[in-house]
Amino acid sequence: QGLQKFQSLLNELNLEHHQPLNKVQRFFKKKETKYSVYAVANGTTVALKDVPDPTFAEEMIGKGVAIIPTDGKVAAPVSGTVSMVFPTNHAVGLVDENGVEVLVHIGIDTVSMKGEGFTGHVKQGDTVKAGDLMIEVDLDKVKEAGFNTIIPVIITNTPSFTAVEGLAGKDVKVGDEVISITK
Repeated sequence: QGLQKFQSLLNELNLEHHQPLNKVQRFFKKKETKYSVYAVANGTTVALKDVPDPTFAEEMIGKGVAIIPTDGKVAAPVSGTVSMVFPTNHAVGLVDENGVEVLVHIGIDTVSMKGEGFTGHVKQGDTVKAGDLMIEVDLDKVKEAGFNTIIPVIITNTPSFTAVEGLAGKDVKVGDEVISITK
């Protein structure tokens, strides 16, 4: 009986017996959706595994990419809503209109600077467009305090997607794609 139903389905779909699987697979294949996350700063992208902090390097929070910044202007990586701004302005969380959750973390261990050298331009609940200025950071002050200025950009809901790929090893400007997401 099962074979008759399958044969009936093949006939309905007008499939030939010698190639039914490819056509059946195409018939039932879900459409992939792609999303982009953009550079938060001018600089060079590096793989998360190269970030000198195991929380980021081992992708404990999620997949993404990091940027070694050449200036202190940190922009929104997506258009959406600011879900969180750490009181010291060294980290910002956002959710875009597709449900992509992004964490932008400015520097390593910079929370201990207690906000010195960080100027916030957004607050929780703000709506931003990709490329809007969120934070200004005095990179020299961060370096003088002995901290790394690298900026991890993490997709905190990575398991919600089929693929999250950081595009490492390229020079970028604010607005260039740095993370490709497939749903």
